[in-house]
Formats: sequence, C-alpha cells, structure tokens
Amino acid sequence: MRGAVIHAPGDVRFETVDDPHVLHPTDAVIRTAVTCVCGSDLWPYRGAEPIGDPHPMGHEYVGFVEEVGSAVTSLRAGQFVVGSFATSDNTCVNCRNGFQSNCLHREFMSTCQAEYVRIPNAQGTLVATDEVPDEGLWSGLLAVSDVMGTGWWAADAAEVRPGSTAVVVGDGAVGLCGVIAAKEMGAERIIAMSRHESRQKLAREFGATDIVTERGEEGVERIRELTGGIGADSVLECVGTAQAMSQALHAARPGGNVGFVGVPHEVAIDGQELFFSHVGLRGGPAPVRRYLPDLIDRVLTARIDPGKVFDLTLPLEQVAEGYKAMDERRAVKTLLKP
Repeated sequence: MRGAVIHAPGDVRFETVDDPHVLHPTDAVIRTAVTCVCGSDLWPYRGAEPIGDPHPMGHEYVGFVEEVGSAVTSLRAGQFVVGSFATSDNTCVNCRNGFQSNCLHREFMSTCQAEYVRIPNAQGTLVATDEVPDEGLWSGLLAVSDVMGTGWWAADAAEVRPGSTAVVVGDGAVGLCGVIAAKEMGAERIIAMSRHESRQKLAREFGATDIVTERGEEGVERIRELTGGIGADSVLECVGTAQAMSQALHAARPGGNVGFVGVPHEVAIDGQELFFSHVGLRGGPAPVRRYLPDLIDRVLTARIDPGKVFDLTLPLEQVAEGYKAMDERRAVKTLLKP
C-alpha cells in the first residue's frame, strides 16, 4: 500500500510502505475512509521534534474493518469504525477510571496517513456505528477521533460548567473544537483568543461570544477587562507553547481551572506562582475513548459539526501539500481522502 513517510523537516513523501497485517489476536486492520494532518504533526515537520529515521505519520482515522484477530469478538468485517490516537483495552484500571489514553497496554497510533491501518487493542479502541454513516458525516467523525475529543477533554479538564465563562487559548482545530465543547457544556461566555479572521469566524459559528486578538500579557489584561478584573472560570490551553501556558494560567481566576491539551514544548511552570494562584491545572493526552460514544452520537444527530475545521480536502497522495498548507497557515486542518 501507500502512505505518508516523513524523512526530514519539511520533507513528507507519499510512498510505498508495508501492508499492515494482524500481528496479535487483539489487532484489527481497517481500510481508511478518511484521514488527516494534525497540528501536532507540524512539530516534527517544523523541526521542533527529532525525526530520526524516516517513518510513517498520522494518528487520526475512521474506516472500514477489513480483518480482526481471534480475540476481537465485538467487531466484524465491513463495519464502519471510529477510534482514537491512543489505543486502549478499555478494561484495565486506568481505563475503568476514565483515562484510556493511559491504558496499561496503550500504544500511540502513528501510521494512519495511509490506505490501510493496523489497530492494536482493537476491541477496546474501536467504536462501530450501527450502519455506515452518510459520507457527509465522515469528516465530523474523523474530528471526533482526535481534535474534537481533545477539545472536549480540554473543556472537561478545565471544569467548564453551565453559566460559566471559558477562555480558549489557541485557534487551531483543537481550540476551535474546544469552543464547541465549552458551548455544549453550557458556558455562558466563551472567549476565543485568535488573530486570524477566518478562524475567528468559525469560532463565532461554534459558539464564541467574544474574540481577543492580543497575546501574552496584553491578552491576559484583555481577558481581565472582559471578566471584571477577576479572570475566567475555565481556560482551555490548546497550543503547547510556553507563552500559551503562561497566558492560560494568568487568565484564570483564583479557584478557576486550566485544562491543557497542547503537547508541551519548552513549557516550565513556576510552582510557587501556581501555589499562590489557587488555579487548578489538569491535562495530558486526551482520553478520547471515554467520550467516543457520546461524541459520535452528537455528530450523527447533527448536534455538533466539528468537521467544519477541515477547510482543505486533498487526495491522500497530496499529503505533502496538506502539511505545507497547514504549516503556512493557509489551512486550519487538511482532510485526506485515500
């Protein structure tokens, strides 16, 4: 088959790779329906993470079951399935506590920008729809496999409550999905921090009530102006940079909460400052599997449409252009069709 392989910063190629096979009884192989490029894929693409030897890319996927291992009893060939970037058996103690992204048998997906994908821990990871969804819903279900699930986790970790004020730091796909999540959780005021007009427009469509274009200390000051000098109840940090984390922590009120889901890069937190702020902090890789049944239902019933974050659609063979467009901010998120 063919799939995306990263060779060096800025060098993603669509080339022949090994066909996936069932290697363990708990595996499944799926045929990819649609996949995409993630903002976190840009870290190695930009040289901010080491690449090492050339290797496949991609961790977001929906598709059709092709083959299952002998231990996979809940899935059958032909079913349409949605999974997560972190596989899980969904039975270990961490999974039962709701943190499937810290499953004792977790594997991170990394080969999904391809025509076929092997899914470890398939029975615990994959959720099948009752029937094959209309193709117009595939993009929304694909978003659920990562960015929508991650945005939901950001809002959940930040303890967004009905009637509350939430701030979303980051206007990428995760941040925009965080706006959806905050609205669904009942936030009365949702302040999106964004400098890009097209993303501001989508944030408004998703439920943002205010837009703040300033960053850093100026951005924090603007948040305080909008919240009577106190700060927000909940802040969703959806970037992963030191500036974004600082901005998030300082934008929260005493007793407020920050949910951080941006993969941290050069982020350092001052323990004394955090101690005296009374701000709660929780984050990490999103336990997407915890939310999958609910989020799939919200997409299938048209309650939410996170697929709108995909503003560029390309054939999978043009995956390199998908990376380039996102790197140059010509696209929020690239959908890839095998």
